[in-house]
Amino acid sequence: MRIQKCKGTRDLPPEEMRRFRQIEGVFRNTCLKWGYQEIRTPTIEYLHLFTSTGTLTPGTLSKVYSFLDWDGWSGERVVLRPDGTIPVARLYIDSATKEMLARLFYVTNIFIFEETGKETREKWQCGAELIGANSISADVELITIALETLKNTGLKNIELKLSHAGIIRALLTGFGLSPEEQGKVFDQILDGNVAVLSRLKGQTPELARLLTPLLDLKGESSGFLKNLKAVFNHNLPEFTPALDNFITITDLLTAMGQKYEIDIASGRGFEYYTGLIFQLFAGELKVGGGGRYNALIPLMGGGNIPASGFALYLDPLIGLIEPPRATAERILITVQDEQPGLMKSAFQAMKQLHEAGFVASLNLNAKTKETYKWRLEVRRKAPRFILSGKSGKRQQEVATIDDVLKLLGGQRAR
Repeated sequence: MRIQKCKGTRDLPPEEMRRFRQIEGVFRNTCLKWGYQEIRTPTIEYLHLFTSTGTLTPGTLSKVYSFLDWDGWSGERVVLRPDGTIPVARLYIDSATKEMLARLFYVTNIFIFEETGKETREKWQCGAELIGANSISADVELITIALETLKNTGLKNIELKLSHAGIIRALLTGFGLSPEEQGKVFDQILDGNVAVLSRLKGQTPELARLLTPLLDLKGESSGFLKNLKAVFNHNLPEFTPALDNFITITDLLTAMGQKYEIDIASGRGFEYYTGLIFQLFAGELKVGGGGRYNALIPLMGGGNIPASGFALYLDPLIGLIEPPRATAERILITVQDEQPGLMKSAFQAMKQLHEAGFVASLNLNAKTKETYKWRLEVRRKAPRFILSGKSGKRQQEVATIDDVLKLLGGQRAR
């Protein structure tokens, strides 16, 4: 019987793994240049980490992989992490950096059950969190890092969409909805749930009158927001702080020459966000997103600490970027037979070639798709080495491996 992989999972063969590592490397280098430090959190966390804060919607919590972690006669219910940010917030609270500015980044996997098995249940992401700063510049810093990373992977025409959880929450709070209800109702409205919309309109006609133009709000400058502010200032002044924050952020992005689209409806699934929300698209594919979540750490008992962050989604990005070019020249080493002395010479030759920066491997006389530029034959008698190109032409007899390295160095320089 043929054994298949689990539904909703994917293998990463060598070609895709090279792309994975390329994105990971670009992301890591970008974060380090901006002063961020790398961390890693456990794959398994206690379930109450995600339930006690009320930051994940019931819909998300119903899709977590959970089980009992037995300890003697009792056990705690644990989960495969369904989110990357909440464990980082826990790490921050647990660490000595509490109440200090922390720039942190990570590469991790998260697990969300998807019942059809057609979508991936294990998702990889590169994430960055900026904890302890509550400023416009902090939000724009994260957007800039995300865009810089995508640009350095070779992607072009990335679209940046902006929304604001503060505006969405102010509107839904005006309808009398609790924080737990807000995310669910907002997503239902965006899905065209007429019953929910009709109920809200009946409860608060004045707010309902402003709801439709707000959801339809799209534009490429803060002018749209300023027009909206004029309406809200007259009718609903409680919207002003969130609108002012959004306007200041978009004005700064405009001054920096960054293109964006304001799309309030792109805030779907805002869950624990409290301020700016941004989404990154490559064509129709969503490749990243993030925002401000000032309420998360206080809800977790960590004090009044503001924070914001983002994640780039490796699964779609792997299929979008060009594969990295090989930087090292591959050399195939062959031996006349497997006599111990001869094999010792072959392994010593490989060690020196590796130290010199070449990729060298033994010819195992098996079928392979690996390509190589050079072929090095190790012989029992002098000359001990014969170096040739892949075609077998340009054969050169060489006495020592040092002479081989000199010859390869001269060929490299040409």
